Amino acid sequence: MNIIITISITAFIVLYAGLFKANKALLPLTVVGLLTALGFTFASWNGNAVHFGMMQTDNFALAFSGVCIIGTLLIFLLTQNYFHAKSDNIAEYYTLILFALAGMIMMVSYKNMAMLFVGLEIMSVSLYILAGIRKKDFASNEASLKYFLMGAFSTGFLLFGITLIYGGTGSFDLDKIQAYLVDNSKAISPIFYPGVILMMIGLCFKVGAAPFHFWTPDVYEGSPTLITTFMSTVVKTAGFAAFLRLFAGAFAPLHDFYVIPLMVIVCLTLFIGNVTALFQKNFKRMLAYSSISHAGYLLFSLIVLTKNSESNVLVYAAAYTFASIIAFAVLILVKQKTGSDSFESFNGLGKKNPLVALSLTVAMLSLAGIPLTAGFIGKYLMFLNVMGEYHTILVGFAILNALVGFYYYFKVIVAVWFKDGADTELSTPSQYKVVLLVSVAITLILGIYPAIILNLI
Repeated sequence: MNIIITISITAFIVLYAGLFKANKALLPLTVVGLLTALGFTFASWNGNAVHFGMMQTDNFALAFSGVCIIGTLLIFLLTQNYFHAKSDNIAEYYTLILFALAGMIMMVSYKNMAMLFVGLEIMSVSLYILAGIRKKDFASNEASLKYFLMGAFSTGFLLFGITLIYGGTGSFDLDKIQAYLVDNSKAISPIFYPGVILMMIGLCFKVGAAPFHFWTPDVYEGSPTLITTFMSTVVKTAGFAAFLRLFAGAFAPLHDFYVIPLMVIVCLTLFIGNVTALFQKNFKRMLAYSSISHAGYLLFSLIVLTKNSESNVLVYAAAYTFASIIAFAVLILVKQKTGSDSFESFNGLGKKNPLVALSLTVAMLSLAGIPLTAGFIGKYLMFLNVMGEYHTILVGFAILNALVGFYYYFKVIVAVWFKDGADTELSTPSQYKVVLLVSVAITLILGIYPAIILNLI
């Protein structure tokens, strides 16, 4: 609870600082607030406190909260030189991101489905505004409108599903819902089953899984790059934590019922995400379709439920988050210099700035799942999890899709190191160097010593 209160208070302080034109104080205030929230996260470890029967700060919630806070902190450091000197929206950027983060902390720690909805809406409303915060940019306005319409549509599915589940069980509490399924395994209310499917559809919309992914590429491409970074990393991590908490927890007794439609969603997500990314000429749009494919790998944790499912998702989500932060940080630098986010704009980056080029290479290798990176460990754990029940065809299909992913990730590496570009230097602000070095270190350390976070939950 202290984590949410700290983040919310920080958001209000930053908003008032912006009101008095103290723009230079915004980042220090935000960093202090997030570090304080991170301190509360560590202090609450092994506490397993339940707040008013609505939220539960167990190790699962705290671990994902920590990843979300650290990811958001690194994204805030990317704001150096990002905003125009005369921009009037700097404080609003900061405040809305912080409110979205507060909603995500609710999403990863809810014990009652009412809190899932509240957290989801706090996050979503903030993101609708952030996607269209550049009022004079048509692409940003279009992204905001598409995100709002599709988000509202998916919320309808989610609410209808919650309503049916409440009608069948008479409770929003996850423990009571699970107890109902266990005690009435042969006499479950018939309205419960469509409720589960509707909630699955609603959550698949939120995490960008196919065939509910149509908003993702356009929204990611049209939104400001900093907001796209936030949506494709921290937001996706929180969405999967909420997904896992519900389906691997409360709905676990119905696993045999929902696993078949889930397998169809996984296969579609992997195929559509990877194959479509293969044909992209725009780096930002490629990352958008790549994020769809990674949603498919993350859903592997729900195909076979084991005691390690939660830890596997944490490792994969952390690996994906920090690798993507590197990729988007480099994209921001390159776009500021060249004005383009096509693959050609990365040509010769290795000669212009070896540090940035090396960081991007590590990120691409991790996203591709090459050994000694966190991405490899994440994919290995997901495949190992599914092989526990000998889903060899599914694993084979996933490996073929991973091979497709190698092509478009290595296309970036080839452009960086083996193609000639314009002879213009690419300077790296100090805060960007911190983000790149920290993210690369985390990516490599998790790839070599995954036990650091593998046994947290």
